[in-house]
Amino acid sequence: MRLSDLQSKDVISIIDGKKIGNIIDVKIEEESGRIDALVVEPSRFFLNFFSSHQEFEIYWAEIEKIGEDVILVKMKV
Repeated sequence: MRLSDLQSKDVISIIDGKKIGNIIDVKIEEESGRIDALVVEPSRFFLNFFSSHQEFEIYWAEIEKIGEDVILVKMKV
């Protein structure tokens, strides 16, 4: 899977079903080369929670499923 494939998917919270945002980048662990986190640009709803940040990270452990159209995450906000 390519970064461009991930960027086309909506990131959805499984806690409340709301759209969190869209992926704009990934954070890679230098030693292993594995994806450590997805960098997300928040939707307007989440801007209220992350008002001081234009972007935030969703760690790999918080991802529940990557589907065809969405990425489901379990985030603690």
